[in-house]
Amino acid sequence: MRFALSPEQLDFAASLRKLLEAGRAPSAVRAWASGDSGPGRALIRQLAEAGVLGLAIAEEHGGIGAEPIDLVVAFQEIGRAAVPGPLVETAAAIPALLQALPDQSPAARWLTDFAEGTALGTVAFAGPGRSGVALDADAAEVVLLAGERLSIGHRTGLVRSVDPARRLFAVAADETVIEGEQVGAAVAAGFDTGALACAAQLLGAGKALLHASTEYAKQRKQFGKPIGEFQAVKQKLADVLIALDLAEPLLYRAALTMTGPTRGRDVSAAVIACGDAAYRAARTALQVHGAIGYTAEYDLSLWLTKVTALRSAWGTPDLHRARIAHALRADTDQERAERGIA
Repeated sequence: MRFALSPEQLDFAASLRKLLEAGRAPSAVRAWASGDSGPGRALIRQLAEAGVLGLAIAEEHGGIGAEPIDLVVAFQEIGRAAVPGPLVETAAAIPALLQALPDQSPAARWLTDFAEGTALGTVAFAGPGRSGVALDADAAEVVLLAGERLSIGHRTGLVRSVDPARRLFAVAADETVIEGEQVGAAVAAGFDTGALACAAQLLGAGKALLHASTEYAKQRKQFGKPIGEFQAVKQKLADVLIALDLAEPLLYRAALTMTGPTRGRDVSAAVIACGDAAYRAARTALQVHGAIGYTAEYDLSLWLTKVTALRSAWGTPDLHRARIAHALRADTDQERAERGIA
């Protein structure tokens, strides 16, 4: 299996990075946290113009119909820039959920607006190990509740997040969109696609933290020389790089197997690996930066809080480890059965 990105995908990533750097994402994040969604919505519209919000949306619904690997490329850059808003929900989870339904009328109802960036969507997934809350339900035009049935919902109570730019809400059901046996498979597809995009966000955020820490270590001096010259600092940064490099192939594998029978296992492996690597990057960044890393006014805090929140945003680590264990046990049982071993 080949994990190297194509030249076109690398160019796409570079163009998104340039767009987001010019868009002053940190100021948009702070404005979003204070309740002003204007700068963030402007940045999201730019992403829509670049095709990001339509990557997972089929052409008949106004999107591009790209491959999951392209979605991963985009969300790494979104994570690298810490862009605020329910982008995972709007560009990944809800499109995958709606397009997996046999009735495409809900997809036709909302996805064109999502692809164009004129509307945002959010969804609360109900079930064991899932948060059951919706991100930015106060800013989204479409609020869904996905469980045994798919419903349009409304926000109720505010749930506190460690990341001030992530406003979480409990959701109550209003109008039922669709129900029946077909909903379960569609909800699973939506959840896995959202978890994949979240893993990509975490990897991108981890890379941003490593870059910030490396640059700071080159400039910050102690005992007359940059702290980056000390072996202890070098080792910590090297450990972060190794963790990120080892997580990346798992992320790409998950993207390449989204239509296969190992989708759930591979997505969970990517979430755990990317989450652990990003968390290591966050802890190291805080240690390298010292006291300034604790201040909310310093931009580093935007990535530190986002990584902490994203690690459990799309299923707890226990949920994903349990899914991997279940898949491995099933593979072992099948292999034993094929060999005739009791």
